[in-house]
Amino acid sequence: MECRMGFFAILSDSETLDPLALSARVLLVSGFMQLFLSVPLACWLARSRGVLKNVVDTAVTFPLVFPPIATGFALLLLLGRQGPFASLLGERIIFSFPGLVIAAFIAGLPLAIKPVQTALASAEATRLSEVAAVLGKSETTILIRVLIPYVKGSIVTGMLLAMGRSLGEVGITLMLGGNVIGRTNTLSLEIYNAVFNGEFERAVVLSLIIGSASVAMFIALKKISNT
Repeated sequence: MECRMGFFAILSDSETLDPLALSARVLLVSGFMQLFLSVPLACWLARSRGVLKNVVDTAVTFPLVFPPIATGFALLLLLGRQGPFASLLGERIIFSFPGLVIAAFIAGLPLAIKPVQTALASAEATRLSEVAAVLGKSETTILIRVLIPYVKGSIVTGMLLAMGRSLGEVGITLMLGGNVIGRTNTLSLEIYNAVFNGEFERAVVLSLIIGSASVAMFIALKKISNT
C-alpha cells in the first residue's frame, strides 16, 4: 500500500506533471511541424533525381547516424549568440521552448520522412502514378487523390516513430534547451535529473510514463502493419 501511495504521490507531484506537460506541448508543436513538412518533402525526394536530391536526402538522414549530442552542438553553434543566425533567432531559441521544439523536430523528422519516401518510391506507387497520368490526371491530383491515400499507413507509421523518437530525445534537447529546471526540463531530461539527485523512485515513475507511451505507440504500429 505504501508503494502504491508513493507512486501516486510522485505521479501527481508538480515536479512530475510540469515536465510531462512540457513534453506534451513540445510533441504537439513538433509533431505538427513534422507532418506539415515530411509529406511534401518525402514526395519530392521520392520523385526527384540529381545532386540536390542527394544533398537533401543526406541532410534529412544525418540526425539518424550522427550522435545527438554532436548534432545539438552543431545547432548550438548555428543558433547561439555567436552563430550566423544569432541576430534573427538565437536569443529566442537557445534555452527556451522554441529550442526544445527544434530539437524534437530535427530528431524525429528523418523517421517521419523515410517510411513515406520508401512507399512513394515503390513500384506499386509508380504504377498507380503512371496509370493516373495516362487517364489525364494532373500532378497535383495524382498526389492528393492517388499517392497520399496510398501511403497514408506509412504517414501514420512515420509520425508514430517520429513522436517516439522526439519524446525520448536527450542530446539535442540538452544542448538547445539547457535543462533549465522549471522551464526546459522535459520528461526525458527529468529522468536524468531524478537519477542524478538520487530520486530513484521518481525516476522509475517517469520511466514508466515514457515506457507506457512507447508501448502504446508500438501497439499502434503493430495494428497498422497488420491492416
